Amino acid sequence: MPEESRVPPPAPAAPRLLDRLRHAIRTRRYSPRTCEAYVSWVVKFIVFHGKRHPDTMGAAEVKAFVTYLAVSRRVAPSTQNQALSALVFLYRHVLGRDLERVTDLIRAKPETKVPVVLSPDEVRRILQHLRGLPQLAATVMYASGLRLIECLQLRVQDIDLERGQLIVRGGKGQKDRRALLPPQLASSLRAHLVRLQKDHQDHCRQGRGEVFLPESVHWREALEAKEWRWQWVFPATRFHVPAEGTMKRHHLHETAVQRAFALAVVRARIDKRVSCHTLRHSFATHLLEAGHDVRTVQELLGHRSVSTTMIYLHPARRGGVMPESPLSGLPRLPGGTGGPAGILKLGSPLISPEQPYNSDTNRAPTEPWTGRAPRNGRD
Repeated sequence: MPEESRVPPPAPAAPRLLDRLRHAIRTRRYSPRTCEAYVSWVVKFIVFHGKRHPDTMGAAEVKAFVTYLAVSRRVAPSTQNQALSALVFLYRHVLGRDLERVTDLIRAKPETKVPVVLSPDEVRRILQHLRGLPQLAATVMYASGLRLIECLQLRVQDIDLERGQLIVRGGKGQKDRRALLPPQLASSLRAHLVRLQKDHQDHCRQGRGEVFLPESVHWREALEAKEWRWQWVFPATRFHVPAEGTMKRHHLHETAVQRAFALAVVRARIDKRVSCHTLRHSFATHLLEAGHDVRTVQELLGHRSVSTTMIYLHPARRGGVMPESPLSGLPRLPGGTGGPAGILKLGSPLISPEQPYNSDTNRAPTEPWTGRAPRNGRD
């Protein structure tokens, strides 16, 4: 065939915007959940502006979208800041444009909330209404102070029953740490692992038994996907077939534990806004109430700054006893029923119900030489 008749191969198609975004996120070692959240916000941003390409938009469109989230959707400040961070990442690392000047105008001030804490009796009542894997997972979360995803991503090699500790790998901020494993939980975990190992051996004989490995070891230790040490402590009930076609097992999904926990809270008659993360709050507060050092609790929780751990000191400054209110120091009013330290009877009317309120007879006293009420602190 002559040289002139050869047709050059077609040029490869340019990667799509979302593929470029995922590649930039993974290159910087962001967590898979961050990647999923950032891609979701970019898609919502494009749809909000009539499916225009972000390269044709700029700071004004970003500000309009974030303002819509804050004013019309009334999202939480953390959600607003996450959406803004996703768009700033898109323009800075994918499109090569900087939107830093806009972030100062529309970044929300973070809220400071007092964490909800359960009493030990309330924790016991909730755990009594759980069954199976959700009960064991909730017990581990309270006993070790783990987040829900940290608990579900535990593998067999992360449990050290002899030393009484757990190893959390790739936690928040991609940090590893050690956590408590109380001896009261060792027997339950040991029996659970024995059952898991028997099931794993049966699955291996059936040609299954592989699990998803971390990205850092998948390429060089792919043959270890069937090894016992890589198995999930809380495995899913079904296997998953990914794109490459090999049947693998994932860990138990978070929603399975969340639904069971929410039902247990209702059955335990807990009148608080409680989630699985409340067990972590209760773990930290109960340790501080027991007199443990705040630095120790900080390391167990994996907090970067001790100021984050300080929010759990609100009821634990004096062994779980809140300070006495200054109301107890007020003198007893006439008609009060007494009580400790002369506390007045709350709810007792200062004006008799038989005597209707009269603006003429119940108004403030006036000064005789001016006919006006005295001004507080100035006369």
